Amino acid sequence: MTTYPRPVLEEVARTREVVARLHAELPRWGLVVWTAGNVSQRVVVDPRHGPGPEDLLVIKPSGVTYDELTAEAMVVCDLDGNLLEGDRSPSSDTAAHAYVYRNMPEVGGVVHTHSTYATAWAARGEPVPCVLTMMADEFGGDVPVGPFALIGDDSIGRGIVETLRGSRSPAVLMRNHGPFTIGRDAVAAVKAAVMVEEVARTVHIARQLGPTVPIDQNHIDSLYARYQNVYGQNLTEDRS
Repeated sequence: MTTYPRPVLEEVARTREVVARLHAELPRWGLVVWTAGNVSQRVVVDPRHGPGPEDLLVIKPSGVTYDELTAEAMVVCDLDGNLLEGDRSPSSDTAAHAYVYRNMPEVGGVVHTHSTYATAWAARGEPVPCVLTMMADEFGGDVPVGPFALIGDDSIGRGIVETLRGSRSPAVLMRNHGPFTIGRDAVAAVKAAVMVEEVARTVHIARQLGPTVPIDQNHIDSLYARYQNVYGQNLTEDRS
């Protein structure tokens, strides 16, 4: 990292702060236990000052408790998953995150959790059906299921990209594994992780009471367009 110009180093430092702070949101919302789960963010810098936004990512180190996840503990990798800066090994999901960034240039943040209800749907290999207006707003339809893939290389990343490329959903339930979410930055990806757990829980409870009622596709399209393009005070900011 010492070979990069000052603006690049400053942006890396800022991104490490953001990613460390966002990791605290995962246990706060009950999305992880022990050391499971991870947040990453692409490092976006002015190309006049060094590498472009496709070159670097910040992610948590592997097997470290959430209480230890300071900005200094975050690691910096290239988009082949190689460690560039940090004292610990990167998350075991780094290859998956890196593959997403390499192949989906519009994505600036990736999150993985083992949140209970979303992971239960992944264990069933079943999409969460779009039976809530909240789902139409946030996901533009069902939450899809991705293929089974082993941890350790970019197989999970390939499944994420294959499933979400061309989809309106920012979340995928990787079969027998759990949810991965994407966003324009890590804040948006964390929001998607919170929301996918909420809708997975709500639809599960609704199914215990009886059949759920689907929403017509034209209504899903209308709700999604309104929420993504009209709802909120500032369309450049997170629509919470």
